[in-house]
Amino acid sequence: MAGHSKWANIQHRKGKQDKLRSKAFTKVGREIIVAAKLGGGDPDMNPRLRLAISKAKAVNMPNDRIKRAIETGAGGADQTNYEEVRYEGYGAGGVAIVVDALTDNRARTFAEVRTAFGKFAGNLGEEGSVGFMFDRVGSILYPADKADADAMFEAAVEAGAENCESDETYHNVTTALEELAKVRDALEAKFGEAEKAELIWQPNTMSEVDADKASTVMKLVEALEDDDDVQVVTTNMDMSDEVMEKLMTAEG
Repeated sequence: MAGHSKWANIQHRKGKQDKLRSKAFTKVGREIIVAAKLGGGDPDMNPRLRLAISKAKAVNMPNDRIKRAIETGAGGADQTNYEEVRYEGYGAGGVAIVVDALTDNRARTFAEVRTAFGKFAGNLGEEGSVGFMFDRVGSILYPADKADADAMFEAAVEAGAENCESDETYHNVTTALEELAKVRDALEAKFGEAEKAELIWQPNTMSEVDADKASTVMKLVEALEDDDDVQVVTTNMDMSDEVMEKLMTAEG
């Protein structure tokens, strides 16, 4: 598969460990609150809220906590004004990195992101410095055992998806930005609930690195993800099969 899919698989496997962290609940809870505040508490009428709830379920967030977050946002109980901010820069080996955050203090978040980049051989750039290397698309993720590759590909195309890549671990369906909800609903009617359904930054150009640089980039990504304000970190890192195996072994 393409290099970005290899990197995605490492991220997803690592993500299974992150489910144990209360930090994951904090991040997605904030996203639910903001979505409900902006578009109301009915997920059927609020696509952003529905995506946030899907993320919450993907990290096993308890239903009562999801409900409280929705009520907090829709009911106006949370008076915090969160802003969506995006940071762009380069990691080791020229790897492009996009950082999406929700913050109530831009100065604090900027300082923490800048510190992480500096600590792990990165360079924080200006807005737009790497954004052109990514496209905003919908992504729907299913475990490989939900269906065979041909069946998933056929169903995805019929539903209006742009592509479906499969390996031994996942089916990754990509859609146009505005088609995510429609394709997700069609696939879930056939295969059940997706593991993830979200908007992502998909690299349109890749940066291949060796094991040492890949390890440094992963440390930077982990440092950024440890920040409560940071919601998503995306890279265009590519790697050979040999490098991927080394990283997977190191990740355990």
